[in-house]
Amino acid sequence: MTVDLEGPEPLYEQIAAVIAARIEDGTYPPRRRVPSEADICAEFKVSRPTARAAVRLLAERGLVVTVRGKGSFVAEKPGG
Repeated sequence: MTVDLEGPEPLYEQIAAVIAARIEDGTYPPRRRVPSEADICAEFKVSRPTARAAVRLLAERGLVVTVRGKGSFVAEKPGG
């Protein structure tokens, strides 16, 4: 899954969808750390605010839990 820089959907939503798909397929199992904002920036070639927005969206959807100073982790029961 890749992001479409020219597509109508915002980049942060596309990135969140990629990470959500990885959570769903087990690439990132419960309690596992998801990529850091810096890692997301490097992988998707986006700015830090875009990466931060993607992680925030995942947290709002209940897929990840962010622990200040530690990172973001897949929720015990993603989405629930």
